[in-house]
Amino acid sequence: MIIDSHAHLVPPALLADIRKQNGKFPSVQLTEAEGGSVTFSFCDKNPTRPVSKPLRDIAARKSWLAERGITKQVVGGWLDMFGNELPAAEGETWARLINAHLMQTSQDTPEFVPLATLPMQDGKRAAAVLRDAAETGFKGAMIGTQPKGTGGVLDDPELNPFWETADALGMVIFVHPVFESGDNRVHDYGMANAVGRITDSMIAISRLIFSGHVTRYTGARIVAGTGGAALPYVLGRLRRNYSLDKDNLGDPDAALNALYYDTILQDARALRFLAEIVGTDRIMMGSDAPFPIGDPQPMKLIEDAGFTKQETASINGGLATRLFDI
Repeated sequence: MIIDSHAHLVPPALLADIRKQNGKFPSVQLTEAEGGSVTFSFCDKNPTRPVSKPLRDIAARKSWLAERGITKQVVGGWLDMFGNELPAAEGETWARLINAHLMQTSQDTPEFVPLATLPMQDGKRAAAVLRDAAETGFKGAMIGTQPKGTGGVLDDPELNPFWETADALGMVIFVHPVFESGDNRVHDYGMANAVGRITDSMIAISRLIFSGHVTRYTGARIVAGTGGAALPYVLGRLRRNYSLDKDNLGDPDAALNALYYDTILQDARALRFLAEIVGTDRIMMGSDAPFPIGDPQPMKLIEDAGFTKQETASINGGLATRLFDI
């Protein structure tokens, strides 16, 4: 079974339902955009980009998968519309609405394996939604690097109920960068995608490493997207930092060996290096579909990296089959 472990989807029925139930979300402003799309504004902040057609075109996605010989695709929602800026109760209702449609779409379209959306602005509510998601068949959740939408840290003690629940349930937690990295220097030259998402993830996951979360909550299978967000490349510096304060910091070597990774590196040499650091048994093929910054031919990168037949089988689906219980 060939499995794409990293993609995004916004079910068209979800958008229709949001339009219908908009009155339930006083902190969400919808603006109709061209081509039947919408933008969102949460709590009077800047509007999101419009929901692109590839994000909501299920027929085209199925064709994309079939053309590449991909059997299943693990899909989270779209980070821009996670709504983690919302007041906690409203954010919980919003997340539950997204999850209902992701699960229904996966039942209607068995190619999809859904990841739940969580109200990460509140640790107890995130834990409750995660428990309910597990009961309805979700094997994991996709969360943003900044749990307040823009701002906040994933090692915040207020999020401990979430991490404890993920650990107890053995859920996959896919840590994904948000669009606004918090660094204004990446707002030119397309660098928000090329660089900002990497630095955002690297900082967020480094905090989880040094806070001890990765090795404390080992039941929560944490995925560091975009090939580990350059963490393997800076392992020496992480290790050196750890050596200066071992009594208070988590061990980066142990943490990197406990994390999981996708292949979205766009360079076979970089993928080989990742494998040298963490082993091929921690790596899963991913595309980041349908975004242009992703990998449109994700299996080719693995072929170009020259892995063995056994290693390739694990990366292209073996690990994801086990991790997501497919």
